[in-house]
Amino acid sequence: MDELLPNLSKKAKQPLYIQLYNYIKKEILAGRIKSKEKLPSKRKLSQHLGISLNTVQAAYDQLCAEGFIERKPRQGLFVTLMEEDLSPYQMNEPKMEVIKVHEQTTIDFNSGKVDTAHFPFTLWRQLTVQSLYREQGNLFYNGDPQGEPYLRQEIAKYLFASRGVICSPDQIVIGAGTQLLIGLLCLIIGRNFTFAIENPGFHRIRTVLQDQGVNTAFIPLDYNGIDVHLLSNTDAHVAYVTPSHQFPYGMVMPISRRIELLKWAEERDAYIVEDDYDGEYRYKGKPIPSLQGLDAREHVIYLGSFSKSLIPSLRISYMVLPPALLNKYQERFMIYKQTVSRLHQDTLFQFMKEGHWERHLNRMRTLYRKKHHVLLLSINKYMKSHVKIIGEHAGLHIVLEVNNRMSEKELIESAIYVGVKIYPLSIYYTDVEKELLPKVILGFGGLSESEIEKGIQLIAEAWNIL
Repeated sequence: MDELLPNLSKKAKQPLYIQLYNYIKKEILAGRIKSKEKLPSKRKLSQHLGISLNTVQAAYDQLCAEGFIERKPRQGLFVTLMEEDLSPYQMNEPKMEVIKVHEQTTIDFNSGKVDTAHFPFTLWRQLTVQSLYREQGNLFYNGDPQGEPYLRQEIAKYLFASRGVICSPDQIVIGAGTQLLIGLLCLIIGRNFTFAIENPGFHRIRTVLQDQGVNTAFIPLDYNGIDVHLLSNTDAHVAYVTPSHQFPYGMVMPISRRIELLKWAEERDAYIVEDDYDGEYRYKGKPIPSLQGLDAREHVIYLGSFSKSLIPSLRISYMVLPPALLNKYQERFMIYKQTVSRLHQDTLFQFMKEGHWERHLNRMRTLYRKKHHVLLLSINKYMKSHVKIIGEHAGLHIVLEVNNRMSEKELIESAIYVGVKIYPLSIYYTDVEKELLPKVILGFGGLSESEIEKGIQLIAEAWNIL
């Protein structure tokens, strides 16, 4: 057959593979590419058009999926439509629909994933067995509703040394995840008060509050985090914040804003819920003390989790209650049994007591720092000025603002088509995002360095910004 001569433009809104797909389909429908005619190999067409193999492959895959062409083993690709089959298509051409190939996704930038390959499985198993032998079955019974006392003691020591949190083990309540603890807080504080949350903010917390029937106020962010001036204009009695690494935008709340927020709580006699979900990982600047450590008036409830630093499936989280709320909890809510396995709690206690926790955390900090570095280098290499990186100073994810005339949905679908999964920022807003440029979230904790670079390269090709 004659060479294909499509007019492809990297500046067009549609990805290159869709432009190529549309061109070949129209040529087939118009009869200019005949039935049973052989198409160029993907390598030959790639070299001829000066585009990547992945782009050609994606276009050919779409044509095969819709039945316009077929692959014959050891022969190549051939047009399958007969001339008598073309008339209905010529009258009303179907609109292009991107096939959602979730099953082919190989690189997943999920912000909730961590590096499980470096989890000390052997050591954890040994400590679990030791717990069973040492306790001789005592762990089979219900334990303290607040959690194992020895584990709470280790958590209190760790929090003081690493985050500046000042508390006794008696102030700590262990629970199976942050959502469960937030639900318990609603009971302790009371559902009659308005809870303020960041907008955008963690949607799972928003859902818990709504399911609890709590009145909520959604407070916009500025460059330093939650806008305290706007917060003051509400009747909120509780403010849920993520100051060490705002989710999802990733900014670190400076000391001046933290003090401003503490003053708001003191003047209103309100509570601040400080969710330090991944405060262990910081890549630039000096660590800032926790809000709880700065709080002299006992208005801060501190939340922490082992999901990011160990593995999410352990479901071990905790909260530090100020004395007034602790008294209320112990008077009225100790009837609720502990939700975390005593066996896992005891294993974690041994893991921390024997120094394995600190060593593991140091290894993971080094590992994630390297991955973070590769991510930023890859974005700079393959995407350059087409994107803006947001929230890159801490945590296990970044936000990417993209300027290529695609919508958020188009960005995600085109990435999925080339085998990469990325995530929308819009779901964390309580209303429609009004900014012109769409944003997506890239988590890197669960990927290898090579997967990170390959994923960014594939995304850049899918977005036509390579």
